[in-house]
Amino acid sequence: MKLAMIGFGQAGGKIVDRFLEFDRQTGNNIVQSAIVINTAKADLLGLEYIPEENRVLIGQAQVKGHGVGADNELGAEIAEADIDEIQSAIDKIRVHEIDAFLIVSALGGGTGSGGSPVMARHLKRIYTEPVYGLGVLPGNDEGGIYTLNAARALQTFIHEVDNLMVFDNDAWRQTGESVQSGYDQLNEEIVKRFGILFSAGEVNADEQVAESVVDSSEIINTLAGGGISTVGYASDFVGDERGNGSGLLSRLMGADGPEIDSASATNRITSLVREAALGRLTLPAELEGAERAVLVLSGPSPYLNRKGIERGRKWIEEKTGSMEVRGGDYPLDSADEVSAVLLLAGVTDIPRIKELQQLAIETQDNIEDIREASTERLEELVQDDQDELEPLF
Repeated sequence: MKLAMIGFGQAGGKIVDRFLEFDRQTGNNIVQSAIVINTAKADLLGLEYIPEENRVLIGQAQVKGHGVGADNELGAEIAEADIDEIQSAIDKIRVHEIDAFLIVSALGGGTGSGGSPVMARHLKRIYTEPVYGLGVLPGNDEGGIYTLNAARALQTFIHEVDNLMVFDNDAWRQTGESVQSGYDQLNEEIVKRFGILFSAGEVNADEQVAESVVDSSEIINTLAGGGISTVGYASDFVGDERGNGSGLLSRLMGADGPEIDSASATNRITSLVREAALGRLTLPAELEGAERAVLVLSGPSPYLNRKGIERGRKWIEEKTGSMEVRGGDYPLDSADEVSAVLLLAGVTDIPRIKELQQLAIETQDNIEDIREASTERLEELVQDDQDELEPLF
């Protein structure tokens, strides 16, 4: 799948930067164009792979390159005001070469959560290509204002994109990690999962064609209909099995690689599918009720077989109750693991979203109470001395 990626805000820019690194490492070239947009100049300077001309600083008249300070209303206002400047960067994209736009942002900050819905609405007015969002939810320990931003941004963003794929930091952060290493690891997990998903069907001339191809149109059809999507992932290392000159399996290797027992390959695939579905999803959600799904198995071609993929697909149909479950393989003969990536689209039973909304309501009420109490105390403080002091005017 060929994408034009737009990173909005600090986290969005870093994730898109990491996608470009993934492209260089794999040679998949899923990112046809990459643009990052920010109100903070320092955040743009820290990127490694985004070309300088594709780093757009907005809001200079309002915030002087210092960011919006987690104020997503200001972030939205700046994006609206500077949309022509953003469009100048988008005009460089060869839209006829892409399958879709993907806007990436953290939903808890100010620039990304405020500007991403504005960007999505703008793109959908001009282009016919699908516009997807990849939104990152903040952890509960990041503070109430970030939770409030995320809840408000989620409500807006989901109605402006053709589909919103979500990654929940709270479900993935590990205790004892430093802030920087923690975010780096989270970004790695995001890019690994979505990178394999978007790479499906993108085969170079010298690579093996999949037995059952999942191409961009099937991903687009799975994401059609809007709503929220989540992605599952599981992998199994097979490097030792592929042989290093010793062992039974290496002696069975022929010109096309090792001879793999069909039953073992089928069992491995079905186990990986279950693990991807029942393990940690990018956004924890109940499988039942998912409207659509697509399953991609990748790895060395001898370890992939149609029977295993078909069994895995049917199992997902049973668990979700959906008849729109697509599946296929993505051969990567240089890989040392077999992996399963499962995209579940149109999920609705999401406890984390309900929790986020409740926390946001509590935060908003708390902020209003504090403001009212502060105003009353200030009036009392001024009133105490009013009789003894003459006003200036």
